[in-house]
Amino acid sequence: MNAARSTRVGRTVLACALGSLLGASVAAAAPAAKSDVQARYEQERARCASGQSHQDRRTCLQEAAAARGEALKGRLDNGQAARYEQNALQRCNALPVDDRDECQARIRGEGTTSGSVEAGGIYRELVTVEPAPQAMPSPDVSAPQQPAAPVPMTPQANPAAPQ
Repeated sequence: MNAARSTRVGRTVLACALGSLLGASVAAAAPAAKSDVQARYEQERARCASGQSHQDRRTCLQEAAAARGEALKGRLDNGQAARYEQNALQRCNALPVDDRDECQARIRGEGTTSGSVEAGGIYRELVTVEPAPQAMPSPDVSAPQQPAAPVPMTPQANPAAPQ
């Protein structure tokens, strides 16, 4: 991997880290059917019961019930999903032109996504295969090369020497 590619990978990882909250927000904001809402509610209740929610049990159950109620009324999103995506795409604008298109593709869902906000961030990766630059053809090594004829050296007078 050359230095330019390493720098681009570093910037790519930075752009992914900046968009870490976007993934969770967009996923939570997507409209869902009643059965999906109920399934999500049951998952949240299970997290509350297991202590994985980073909240006390009572607060966790209240939040899960409130989110379920808002989702059933269709008010969980409030048009935020489009704003979250627009915000993430604007963050891509800070990158160099070569990296900007790849950043925007990751935000729009291309590539793979892993991690979570709770775990420290959402990692988005888009692998782009770039062909290696063509190497210069090497000289024919099958035939031995003849050394150049020596150039005779003739003594020359030194113009700075006293006469």
